[in-house]
Amino acid sequence: MADITVRAIEVLKGADVIAVEDTRQTAKLLTHFNISKSLLRYNEHKWDVSCHQIISRLQQGQSVALLSDAGTPVISDPGHHLVTECSKAGFDVIPIPGPCAAISAVSVSAISASSFTFVGFLPRGNPERSR
Repeated sequence: MADITVRAIEVLKGADVIAVEDTRQTAKLLTHFNISKSLLRYNEHKWDVSCHQIISRLQQGQSVALLSDAGTPVISDPGHHLVTECSKAGFDVIPIPGPCAAISAVSVSAISASSFTFVGFLPRGNPERSR
């Protein structure tokens, strides 16, 4: 919670609805910053249904903030589907800069940061990681 920007907090306070991966995680953040908003679950299990609900809200003139559980939305999470569909529907998607684990790691790695490739995060489970 210490890495969130003032701008991100302002966007969350100003949004009509917040699309989130996990309402439990987001509730902790919103409670910490005294923000009370309607939450719409948006995750990899039912992104298509949620995507249509979000676009419908945008068509009604509502503002929607997309919040990732950790890191930047769209980077290794289902947010890319939503960004693609919103763009197809003619809506502008505005990024709110914040912390990014990959960029933070590169910045202190002592390797040249003039060019690097990010191919995703390591799998969570031990059997997958050992491969």
